[in-house]
Amino acid sequence: MKRIVLLRHGESLWNKENRFTGWTDVDLSDKGIAEACKAGDMLKEAGFSFEAAYTSYLKRAVKTLNCVLDRLNEDWIPVEKSWRLNEKHYGILQGLNKRETADKYGEEQVHIWRRSYGVSPEPVKEDDPRYPGNDTRYAGVPEMELPRTESLKDAVMRVMPYWECVILPTLMHRDNLLVVAHGNSLRGIVKHLKNISDTDISLLNLPTAVPYVFEFDERPVLVRDYFLGDQEEIRRRTEAVAEQGMIRR
Repeated sequence: MKRIVLLRHGESLWNKENRFTGWTDVDLSDKGIAEACKAGDMLKEAGFSFEAAYTSYLKRAVKTLNCVLDRLNEDWIPVEKSWRLNEKHYGILQGLNKRETADKYGEEQVHIWRRSYGVSPEPVKEDDPRYPGNDTRYAGVPEMELPRTESLKDAVMRVMPYWECVILPTLMHRDNLLVVAHGNSLRGIVKHLKNISDTDISLLNLPTAVPYVFEFDERPVLVRDYFLGDQEEIRRRTEAVAEQGMIRR
């Protein structure tokens, strides 16, 4: 049996403030660090051991991965970082509070921006600090591939070449891989693995720092998937993610 564990990063400072984050490089909160360590403990208790790991260029994912590997005493395994695993770029929404944005534009519109497949927010201009072309870490990325905004569809088109050409082939000769990334980049991978429709993907929400296990046979073809941990707690945390863009009543 082969396994890939997908893990959304722990709570970030902007998660805590309920802001659209996207490609903005925001650190983990204290709660997020604790969540990441707990995820590592759960994986260790369940007997997981990894042969390689993958993460994005954003520190909230990188630091989550570091916490997990530290708890597993596997800091030494190969780690590869890729901008292709970054979160969906939220355009001009990045930095805005989600509930305040819902007050202004309505819950339905915010849900469309957050969870629909094909709709993207308004793009940032190229002189905006939120444009990745102004960040030295993306100097090696072709300008035409750097987003000024993204829909989930755009994010999937960015993530899947890395999944198909790097991560999945590695599973052919290694049995246990760990991918630590972001809510939407991981939603794109899950959509592909479970063949979720463009419409139904809007219903999928991933809580922070909860290991999502995918088991494959030797071909490798997906056999089953499940969240690791207390299922009632996971349900509550998933619902909390879904409610982030709702107006307080």
